[in-house]
Amino acid sequence: AQRSDGFRIVISLFDRTLWVLSGEDTLREATVAVAKGTDLKLGEKTWTFDTPRGMRTVLRKASLPVWVPPEWHYVEVAQEHNLKLVRMPARTPVKLSDGNKLVVRDSSVGVLFADGAYAALPMDEEIVFDSTLFIPPVGTKNRRVEGELGRYRLDLGNGYLLHGTPHEETIGTAATHGCIRLKGEDIEWLFENVPVGTKVFIY
Repeated sequence: AQRSDGFRIVISLFDRTLWVLSGEDTLREATVAVAKGTDLKLGEKTWTFDTPRGMRTVLRKASLPVWVPPEWHYVEVAQEHNLKLVRMPARTPVKLSDGNKLVVRDSSVGVLFADGAYAALPMDEEIVFDSTLFIPPVGTKNRRVEGELGRYRLDLGNGYLLHGTPHEETIGTAATHGCIRLKGEDIEWLFENVPVGTKVFIY
């Protein structure tokens, strides 16, 4: 990062600060949230929530991005609320203790009642029945969360993003699962001024 020149982004995880530099000029400085540096375990599987150091590249940009929660999100929620965890199959109904069934219709998860009636479940809520958190199938609308990444994102590859957040109180802390979070005005500036292909140095 110290040897780099030209137009680039430099991020200090220790300082929780991002700089946009052009030559020796600082074009933008922003406080960021970084990874919390914790582990999450489920059986033999472990997720480590770190922001990796090194050089990356802005691969693509998007406005109004939609978050597709990975499996660790549901593991984390289930452990936090002491719930069992079940992956819901896309094509096989799941029978509940009251005799109703969880089914997928028109890419949405809903409840099929014993009398044949159907009700789609809210898209912005976890699916919890019988003290069990059901992981919605990938591709369903229940597996898409709008607004969680803010209004803009810059994709650095391998699931790591620079993005906004509705939780701006976390900016300046170690709070993420690996991504770099920014305030709305900062990520908007990056979206408008940082081209695809820009190098990003994280240390």
